[in-house]
Amino acid sequence: MKFKNTMLVVKDLKQSEAFYKEVLGLRTLVDLEIHAVLSGGLALQTEESWKQFTGAEVVYEANAMELYFEEDQFEAFAAKLEALTSVRIITRVEPQSWGQRIVRFCDPDGHIIEVGEAMQAVCRRFANQGMTIEAIAERMNVPVKAVKAYLRG
Repeated sequence: MKFKNTMLVVKDLKQSEAFYKEVLGLRTLVDLEIHAVLSGGLALQTEESWKQFTGAEVVYEANAMELYFEEDQFEAFAAKLEALTSVRIITRVEPQSWGQRIVRFCDPDGHIIEVGEAMQAVCRRFANQGMTIEAIAERMNVPVKAVKAYLRG
């Protein structure tokens, strides 16, 4: 068995495709008018077709999951996001206890998206501040071998 993608139910397929392209840079790989497959392992399904196929009701903004992305150019992404007045930001740029900066926001249907600074970038930032690999591992609460792998990547 092979996992293919995560599928979100959306009210307006074209609006959601445009959002994911503009905000996250994803591309539409397949567009079947009621279903679209985007780059990065994300698929979108119209609410009407989802109800028809499953008989299930859709509960938007249930806040039981989030889509997680990492960005190498985090500061540029955060500035771009702030400039997009149509995006509902939940958490502005916020450092986590392990040093990674994140931002959380919603897509047009209220699905939560988190974009974090790439872990490699976090390690490089700490290394550029003069921290040793051991100090970075302690600061981030990860094994030394993880820091070494991040710094190699």
